[in-house]
Amino acid sequence: MTQDDFGDRRARARARLDAIDPHKRPGGAEADPFRRDWFEAVYELAGDDPAGVPWAGLAPHPLLAQWLAGRSLAGLRALDVGCGLGDNAEALAAAGAHVTAFDLAPRAIAWAQRRFPQSAVTWRAADLFQPPPEWRGAFDLVHELYTLQALPDALLPDAAPALASFVAPGGALLVISRARDAGESVAGPPWPLTRAQIEALAVDGLRLETLEDIPANEGLVRHWRALFRREGDK
Repeated sequence: MTQDDFGDRRARARARLDAIDPHKRPGGAEADPFRRDWFEAVYELAGDDPAGVPWAGLAPHPLLAQWLAGRSLAGLRALDVGCGLGDNAEALAAAGAHVTAFDLAPRAIAWAQRRFPQSAVTWRAADLFQPPPEWRGAFDLVHELYTLQALPDALLPDAAPALASFVAPGGALLVISRARDAGESVAGPPWPLTRAQIEALAVDGLRLETLEDIPANEGLVRHWRALFRREGDK
C-alpha cells in the first residue's frame, strides 16, 4: 500500500461521509443534533480500513506529541476524550499516566483494543454528555482533541461543563483544536473554534492558564492549544 493509495481511499471515504452527514445539508441538523448516528456510521462504513476514519492519523497528534515531549505524567490519572483509534491515549500512557480513553462509537473502542492488545489503557464506550458518574472530578489531566470542533456551536455551552466536570482539584484540561478568526466563515463540519469559544471553556472553576495560537505549518492548519487549570491540591 502506498501513501497515495491511502490518500485516495481517505478522499473517497470523506466524500461518502459528507454525503450522509445531515449537517452538510441546509436544515438537516435536526435529524442528528448530537451527530451520534454519523459517528457510528463513520466506523461502520470504514470496516477495517483506517483511511475511512478522516481523523485517524495512526500516530499521536503532532501537537500532543510536542506537548508531551520531555514531560512526565507518571502516576497521573488521565482521560482521553473521543479517543478514536487510540493513538493519543497510548501516547499519554507512554508518558506515564494511568489512562482511561472513551469514544462515543463502540466500534472505535473495539478497533483501538485490537490495535493495542497489550495496552494498559482502560477503553470505554461513553458519551461526553452522559458520562459515567464516577468520572466526576476523577482525572488529573483531561485531553480533548477534535471533539469540540465536530460539534455544532449550539452544543458547545453544554460541552464546556461536561469537560470541566472530569477535572480533579489541581488538575488540568488540555484542548487542541483547529482555529479560525471570529467572523470567518467555514463550511463545516468540522467547525474550527474561535478564540472566544476556547476561552469559554473556562467554566465551573477552571481558569485558562495558557493559550497558544499555532500558525499553519507543514501538514497542519492553524490550531489552538489551550491549557486550563482547576485550583486545589492533587
